[in-house]
Amino acid sequence: MATELEELLGFLSSPSPPIKKAAVNILRDYTGSEDGLRSLGKYSSVAVPSLSHLLAEKKEVSEPAAEALVNMSQNRDLAKKMVEMGLVKAVMNILYRQACDIPHLLVMILVNLTQLDAGIQSLLQNEDEKMRGLYIMKLVRSFCTSSSQNEGDPFEHVASILVNISQKEDGRKLLLDPKRGLMKQIIRQFDSPSPLRKKGVSGTIRNCCFEAKNQLQNLLLISEFLWPALLLPVAGNKVYSEEDTSKMPLELGSALSIERELEADPEIRAQVLDAIYLIVLQEAGRRAMWSVNGPRILQVGYEYEENPKVMEAFERVGSLLIQEDGTSEASTELSKLGV
Repeated sequence: MATELEELLGFLSSPSPPIKKAAVNILRDYTGSEDGLRSLGKYSSVAVPSLSHLLAEKKEVSEPAAEALVNMSQNRDLAKKMVEMGLVKAVMNILYRQACDIPHLLVMILVNLTQLDAGIQSLLQNEDEKMRGLYIMKLVRSFCTSSSQNEGDPFEHVASILVNISQKEDGRKLLLDPKRGLMKQIIRQFDSPSPLRKKGVSGTIRNCCFEAKNQLQNLLLISEFLWPALLLPVAGNKVYSEEDTSKMPLELGSALSIERELEADPEIRAQVLDAIYLIVLQEAGRRAMWSVNGPRILQVGYEYEENPKVMEAFERVGSLLIQEDGTSEASTELSKLGV
């Protein structure tokens, strides 16, 4: 005899729209508790495909179905089963069909699924050489264009997806591939007023800099965008002298010639300093840093910093730079970073 939950899942495929709508709303509420998720886990082989089929229906049905899947994908065991059942592909197909009504919720499902290695591999499409990277290219394009829309920002959580995939070497290599040009697009979103976007971009840059040993040249190919994203958040709000800015590229010198607001988020400041550290671990990275007068920027920024963890990050970078240039003038400047 069918249980109450089995009967409810059966109603998801009812030919009657009112019954289907009622069933999916009840199931959505069911997924809002730990007990509900545990019970549903026993029927995941039915629940996941039934709910995913509803994602293509009208918003009154697709929205609660997507909300249920968001809740379910927060459970690691259920998320693993969802990836195995091909939910990443199903979500991407719905997300990029014409007139998708629930992009924000679909993106949130992907955020949760890419917290698993298997979810990352599925989104990267590593199993299909011809299609590899296509999903990421679509998401980056949407991420970089949706913020200008009037209907909110449905793709802002792609920032979290980028952080997730860049924790894996395959993801970092894909983002840094100069032929695809993805990192150049992503870095430009660092100027976004959205804290979520900004933190996601800084986290993605930091993760990608773990490839600096082998991919430094690809990172420096986008130095016009990279150095402002890394150095401006830790530059303080001082108006720099003409003597200082004359030794910087225009994109840095112009920004530092005027008053600016301090970067308020210490996590972002720490992330960009970690990224700088990973770059200057390489000799060519240190030369590049000196070429944009980066040590002077760090010296000034350190004077403004009050967060102990961020100060430590400043000092780690300074200890590497002082080894690169042992002149008395350079040593004096960098000693102000606490090294």
